Amino acid sequence: MKRNAGLPAHVQFFLPIIEALRKLGGSASPSELKDTLVGMLELSEEELEEKLKSGVSRIDNQIVWSKVYLVREGLLDVSDPIIWSLTEDGLRRNLNEDEVLKIFKKIHGGFVTKKGNHGRVTEPIEKEVENDIVEDQGHKVELLEVLKSLSPEGFERLCQRLLRASGFKKVVVKGRSGDGGIDGEGILEINPLVSLKVIFQSKRYKDAVSPSMIRDFRGAMQGRAEKGIFITTGRFTQEAKNEAIREGAPPIELVDGEKLVQLFEQKQLGLRQKVVYEIDNGFFDEFR
Repeated sequence: MKRNAGLPAHVQFFLPIIEALRKLGGSASPSELKDTLVGMLELSEEELEEKLKSGVSRIDNQIVWSKVYLVREGLLDVSDPIIWSLTEDGLRRNLNEDEVLKIFKKIHGGFVTKKGNHGRVTEPIEKEVENDIVEDQGHKVELLEVLKSLSPEGFERLCQRLLRASGFKKVVVKGRSGDGGIDGEGILEINPLVSLKVIFQSKRYKDAVSPSMIRDFRGAMQGRAEKGIFITTGRFTQEAKNEAIREGAPPIELVDGEKLVQLFEQKQLGLRQKVVYEIDNGFFDEFR
């Protein structure tokens, strides 16, 4: 399957997203969906590396915008903030490119009415959505830049802190010992009777991690631990992801920049929650 370059950038993902979710049983996590789209559309490393001025991946931005339109059309259900899932309408409707283009134009031309101090004003509905997306992504981009700016030793110790916050015990950083690419190790207690020794490698990386780096790490952990975790501020190529779960070889957990940010959010490490209020003008209508 190929994207139709003749369609607006966001529209090019409408049909692939629906097809990918159907292929995945009607629902998927954002990372599962993106991996499926990368394979379906044969996206190149160059496309995946391309960034907007804000630092957000262009492909990620287009996928998120597609989600906005598909949700407004009633094709995607977002009642679960973690999982993307098709609605009954999304599962049932068989759309073509002409139809998704009509959906795009209909929603893109929509307007929302707001009530302010000086009466009613109208603004393009997409302006509000765009601001929400930028605000949601802002801290993620900034956090990744902070992580990339750390020293190698500092990043290793930060990964140690993250693993401890995630339930690992006896987490030790190896430092610059040149121990076959192993940066540290720890114990993950599954239950009071079962625990696993885990080793990890942490790389401050701006580019994509290659499959050869995964193979090297697996070679270093051979016979020394039951599990390995590769942590990077960058991302993994599809070949690297395939290598990490290659049949017949010990599996390696991959934590890329996106997942790393999610872990920092979940554990509230280095982040402070901020509550933002906005006026509900409808509440005051009966008192005007």
